[in-house]
Amino acid sequence: MLARTLAGSRAVPRLAAPLAGLLRRGYAPPTNSAAAADELVIDEDPPRAASPSAATGTMAATMPTVLQPRVLIYDGVCHLCHRGVKWVIRVDKHAKIKFCCVQSKAAEPYLRLVGMDRDDVLRRVLFIEGPEAYYEGSTAALKVASYLPLPYSVLSSLLIVPTPLRDVVYDYIAKNRYDWFGKDDECIATKDKDILERFIDREEILGGGPNDSFF
Repeated sequence: MLARTLAGSRAVPRLAAPLAGLLRRGYAPPTNSAAAADELVIDEDPPRAASPSAATGTMAATMPTVLQPRVLIYDGVCHLCHRGVKWVIRVDKHAKIKFCCVQSKAAEPYLRLVGMDRDDVLRRVLFIEGPEAYYEGSTAALKVASYLPLPYSVLSSLLIVPTPLRDVVYDYIAKNRYDWFGKDDECIATKDKDILERFIDREEILGGGPNDSFF
């Protein structure tokens, strides 16, 4: 599986010391790694402030952000994506996978963590497995399947197929998904409130989130 480090032109938050430099695209961490933890912590260095009042505002803006593992970030207005999410929720009896619409403000810390933006996720779904690993496209979908109970986890065996071959099919479907399956004007999860307990952005979806969110 192709692995790429995050070093590059995009600035990303500094991970807490034990995790620094470990996050890789397509890298599967050991089973006893921090990826199995219940929370991820981004430790961001606050910039220097010119005055006490500015320092107060800066501190509030740069407090460490607590993130969760095993989060699937997807296009919330896509009918095909929504059907897939509902299917995962139905078969994921142990509630291992959590969800977030890429259009929500709650998705932003995760995108910063991996150095991606919303357009990237609109092209390919994003799965944050833990502080050491994230996956896109077909690999993300199959990694989600690996957490499902049998027989559904067998789908993850398709990971042996080379990623470029899998992503050719994935990208073709993703490119045409709106034409084939349709899209909504707002996150479709707003109409399926019975599944919202699995969404990390449920407060936004229910109307209690940031005023500048998508919902």
